[in-house]
Amino acid sequence: MELIDTHCHLDITYFRENFDTLHARARAAGVTGMVLPGVDQDGWARMFELTDTNAGLFAAPGLHPMYLSQHHPAHLEELAELTHTKTLYAIGEIGLDYFIKDFDAKAQQDLFEHQLRIAEKANLPILLHVRKAHDRVLATLRAKRFSKGGIVHAFTGSYQQATHYIKLGFAISFCGTITYDRAKKVRAIAAQLPQEAIVVETDAPDIPLAGRRGKANLPEYLPEIVEVLAGLRNEPAEETARYTTDNARRILGLPP
Repeated sequence: MELIDTHCHLDITYFRENFDTLHARARAAGVTGMVLPGVDQDGWARMFELTDTNAGLFAAPGLHPMYLSQHHPAHLEELAELTHTKTLYAIGEIGLDYFIKDFDAKAQQDLFEHQLRIAEKANLPILLHVRKAHDRVLATLRAKRFSKGGIVHAFTGSYQQATHYIKLGFAISFCGTITYDRAKKVRAIAAQLPQEAIVVETDAPDIPLAGRRGKANLPEYLPEIVEVLAGLRNEPAEETARYTTDNARRILGLPP
C-alpha cells in the first residue's frame, strides 16, 4: 500500500537524532509521503531543511493557535513571503483552540483570519487545527469566503460539522483516535463519510494508537490506522489506502 501521512511532525527536535532511521522505516512501511505542518516560526528552518532534501516530505508552514505568545507580526510577514520564495503545499496548522485553559479567543481569531488571507492570496489549502471551536471555524470560513479548501486535522467534531466542512472543499482526516473502541462517535463518522472526503494521518509523535499509549507515535504506524479505518468501513484496506492517498494528492496538489 502507498500511503500519505497528511499530518506528522518529523521535523521537531524530538525526532532530530533519529530522523533518518524513522523516515526510512516509514517509507519501508509504505508511507511514501509525509506532510510537515508548522507550529511556530522557529521551526520553519528545520522544516525546509528536511523538505528541500528528502523526497516525499512536503512543507506546510503556519502559526499554531495554542502558541500565541511565540508569534509576532513579523512572523506573519515572513509567512506571506514564504509563499513566494519556497515550495509550499498548504498553510498549517492553523485554526482555533478553545480547549486550552484561559484561551484568548480574539487573538486566536485575528491570527486565524490573517493566515486565511495569506493562504487565499497564495492559492494554497490549509491544515486546520480545531478543538471545541468547529462552529466558529466554519462560520469564519464562510464569512471570509475562503475557497481553497484543505484538511481538518485529527477530526473529533460531529457528523453534521464534517459534512459542512466537506461542502466547503475540505477533507476530514482520521488518526489513531479511531483505533480506540471507546471513540464511538468519531469511529461512526469515519464509517459514514464518502470516500472522496477522507484522508489519514498520525500526528506523530502525538495521538498514539491503542496498545501504544505512553509511547511516541510514528508515521510507520499509519498502515495500522488504515487497517482499522477499512474495518470500520467494511472495505479492503487496499481500497482505503488508494482513495485516501488520491485524496491527499488532489487536495494538497502533491506530486505523484
